[in-house]
Amino acid sequence: MSDVSIAGDPLAFPHLARTDLPQHPTTVAGYAQLVREIAADRDRWEPLVRYDALTRWYARLETGPGYEVWLLSWLPGQSSGFHDHGDSSGVMTVVAGELVERSLTHTGESVRTLRPAGVGVPPAGGWGRVFSSGYLHEVVNASLEPAVSIHLYSPGLTEMHQYGGPVVPETQPVKRDGGPARHSADPAAAH
Repeated sequence: MSDVSIAGDPLAFPHLARTDLPQHPTTVAGYAQLVREIAADRDRWEPLVRYDALTRWYARLETGPGYEVWLLSWLPGQSSGFHDHGDSSGVMTVVAGELVERSLTHTGESVRTLRPAGVGVPPAGGWGRVFSSGYLHEVVNASLEPAVSIHLYSPGLTEMHQYGGPVVPETQPVKRDGGPARHSADPAAAH
């Protein structure tokens, strides 16, 4: 006996053979496109934005196979501290305000201001950032206005490393108090 002879033909029951399921991205280009689409849909994320004077505020916007998308808000002066995202790669974009990103590589430090696409940035790079696993950076709201950003992590963020004190890429992660590394899936602990 086959499954079809026991359960019947699944195509005879349209609700079992759905074709309207969303296509989930599986490539960096697909993840970037998803972040662009979410960023462009202000009605989706804007009502969710909150601000917290003590820490960056965050909310999960979406999950799919192998990824998750987060909305973060930043008041002036709030910072992620230097960190990486463990084994996760990702895409981030600023949708309101501006953030400053400092990244470190073996060749030195890079500083860039991240703004929403089309706001004082060249079209080729204004929509956001793509980063690989192990990417070491700090994101801070150095402006006098609040900022909002959208982040996608693939795989979903399950581990991150905070780096304290002077940072060089070869150092071991440590907490800001000098103790052992903190591993967290809390996106407020990252960016």
